[in-house]
Formats: sequence, structure tokens, C-alpha cells
Amino acid sequence: MVKLICTLTDHSDDINYCAFSSSFLATCSLDKTIRLYCLSNFEELPYSPLKGHTYAVHCCCFSPSGHILASCSTDGTTVLWNTQNGLKLAVLEHPSGNPVRICRFSPDSLYLVSGAADGSVILWNVQTLKVHRSGSVQDGSLVACAFAPNGSFFVTGSSCGDLTVWDDKMRCLYNEKAHDLGVTCCDFSSQPVSGNKQEFQMASSGQDNVIKIWIVSSADPIGMELRCKHTLSGHTAPVLACAFSCDGQTVISGSVDKTVIIFETNTGNILHTLTQHTRYVTTCAFAPDIPLFATGSMDKCVNIWQFEPKKLFTETARKESPKTSIENWSEEDVSVWLCNHGLKALVEIFQKNNIDGKELLSLTKESLADELKIESLGLRNKVLRNIEELQMERKSACEAVPDEFLCPITKELMKEPVIAADGYSYEKEAMENWIVNKRHSSPMTNLPLQRLVLTPNRTLKMAINRWLETQPVHNQNPRS
Repeated sequence: MVKLICTLTDHSDDINYCAFSSSFLATCSLDKTIRLYCLSNFEELPYSPLKGHTYAVHCCCFSPSGHILASCSTDGTTVLWNTQNGLKLAVLEHPSGNPVRICRFSPDSLYLVSGAADGSVILWNVQTLKVHRSGSVQDGSLVACAFAPNGSFFVTGSSCGDLTVWDDKMRCLYNEKAHDLGVTCCDFSSQPVSGNKQEFQMASSGQDNVIKIWIVSSADPIGMELRCKHTLSGHTAPVLACAFSCDGQTVISGSVDKTVIIFETNTGNILHTLTQHTRYVTTCAFAPDIPLFATGSMDKCVNIWQFEPKKLFTETARKESPKTSIENWSEEDVSVWLCNHGLKALVEIFQKNNIDGKELLSLTKESLADELKIESLGLRNKVLRNIEELQMERKSACEAVPDEFLCPITKELMKEPVIAADGYSYEKEAMENWIVNKRHSSPMTNLPLQRLVLTPNRTLKMAINRWLETQPVHNQNPRS
């Protein structure tokens, strides 16, 4: 299910953080540099590495549009970089001068949070590059931060184990002792809980060897609330990093035990344990639009992983993966399908005639009787009924377009996806019409669009094209 597709070895010291935009992968290190890679082939960009920090770089993150990269360092600064040319846009000096451990953009790109070793939290105005608000936790260093997807609040994690919820006025809304020995990372799922735009899932990891899944609610009249949904166990040492997949169905984590574990969010079950790193795993991140994730380690390596389609061996697996093309079934898959439908007596006949997925779909009443020599009318009819069901599943698979491929405005499959200033992707023509009609607010958040420039989302377009190629309808020859 998971395949290692690339290992990046350009840094000369420990990897501290990695982050994805829709086009790039950024990595930062104790070697004082940030490196940028093209997401389509993982080649390093000509203007990489980015140099400017005088000490170790602890964290890096992209703005929602991907045009700006922020990095923070022991040198007490947060630097903003232009991702198109690698030029330095600004240097934000933390008021306390303490090492800055974490930085994160708000979903609307208006603000940037930076947290320092002395527990101070700064909310920067990205447009004016001035301090908008500041605050501080009671104890410990700031080591983790994540914005809620709706941008109405953000959460920080400290080395003393607290998760603190803040609003954009830097008012402390809630505080929770989450991990006894210290928080190390936190991350929100981009998907609201059961469609409720006031409830989100958040993962936090800690020095206590576990990951916790929280339900964070900001709905009135309850006020702000954090409640623990799951505690995920499996690591044998402190967990240094955690991250949600785009659909919120899985969580990955990296640990001092040198392993990466992939959990199923809803059940807490371990899906995979990856052991390729040779030292502490310090960071992990999912790509926003494609089934990739990255892990970084003190072994100076960044591993790029890809989720592979599940191979269908049981009827249950088929129901869980209806989009997998039946034409790709092996003879073994067909045999399992027969057994699951009470047709075990036909397995030997099908195997002798090398019936795979394509052959299965082409079977007719005549071929079952004349070529496969199945004498029982009842068995022939049962095979045909189940093949008809497969054809219906096949049709449904073609129609079930992944949500992330649909334009939020037209609700149709995107052909020319573009990224707007709100960080969301839209069909180019639909978004242009939206702007032409003097709607300068985001279709998703209703907040003002700070810029009206639309950037082609080539990564998403490639993902859509790859998906289309797996669809039987797309592959049919119109002349046949």
C-alpha cells in the first residue's frame, strides 16, 4: 500500500521540518538552509538552497497560495521567501530575540504565527510585516502550532505539555494539559467533523510516546472545547511529528524509535510501520492534492512515499475500493470473487481457461455454455447476475469523482484548476467569472481576496489526468 519512491540526501545535517505546497516540497535543517524541490519530479530548484539564517532552521511552511515560504530559526528570526525565485521578501525579528521554533500561516494568508523558546507567541500581519498581537504561554517553549481550517482560531503546543487555543486577538480561549512530558507537534484535519463547520479533528504528538486525536469545537453555546477521541499507541519512544492526510482518514507519525507509523484515524488501527530511517524521525507531511507524504530524519534524509492502490483479494476490499478497475483483476482475484459469491465449484474451470478481469467482463450466456462447458443453467445464470453487478460497480466507480477534483463553484470535474489567494483550487473559467462579477471575496470562506491573481495548479491537473486514465469510460475507444 505504501511505496518509497525517492530519497533526498542534499542536506548536510539533521532534517528538522518538511512542508508541501501544491507545487513544491520544502525541507529545512540544522545546516542553516532551506531546500526547495519541484513536486512533479523532486528535482531541486535552480535557486535552492535558500541561505540567510545564521543558525539552525527549525521550521518552514508555505502560505496557502504557495507563493511565500516562511522559515524560522535559532537566530531569532522568521524569514519570508518568494518561492518563484528564492529571493528574500522580509526578515521578521522576534521581539524577545529568542530562538523561534515554529511558524504557521493563517488559511487566509493575513497572519503568520511564530512561537519562541521563551513561550512567546507573535501574530504578524503579513501585509504590513508588523506585529499584530502578541501573547505568551505560562510555562515552557512554543514547539507546535496549527490553524483551524476556518481560520477562526489556532492552537499552540508547549514543551510543558499544554495545548492552548487562541483567537486572532490573541485571547486564550482554552488550555488543556495534553501530554505529560511535553507536546511536540499538532495538526488539523482539513475536513470538518460530519460536515459541521464548527468542529474539527486535531492530532497532537508528545514525549509520552503517543498521538492523541482531538475533537475541537467552537460552536455556541458550548464555547471552545477539546475532547480526546482516540489515543494512538504503537511507538516505543517519544513521537516527534504527526500529520493528517487530506481526507482526514489517516494520520502519520514519526518517532525517536526511528519508525514512521500510519494510523487509521477513525479506528486508531495501525495500517503500516515504516522502518527505513536510521535515526530519529523528526518530521512528516502530506502533499495537498496527491497521495504522497514525506518524512525527515536526523539521518539527513528526506524520504518520499506514495500510497499505492489496494490490491483486491476479497469482496470486502472491493467494496472499500470501488474505484479500482475490474479490468486489472488477476486470475487469482477472479477466483476469490467466485468463492465470495458461492461459485467455488467454477474456480478450476476459470483457472484452466485463464479468465482474468477483462475476460470475466466479456463472458456471455453462450461462452459460459459453449466455451467453458458449464452445464448447470443455474450456475450460468448466477455468474451472469454477478457479472451484471460488477458492471454496475464499474459504472459507479467511473461516476464517483473524488471531492478534491471538483470545482467548489461549479461542482464539476476541473479541467484547468487554478489556485486563488484563499489557497483553494477552482476551475479557471468559473473563478474568472466569479471575479469579473465583482465578487472579490473567497467562494469558500467569504473573506476578501487579498490578490486576484490565479495560479495554475499543475500538480492537481496531473492528479486529475492520472485518475481519468484509470476510469474505464475514459479508456474506451469511441470507434470500438
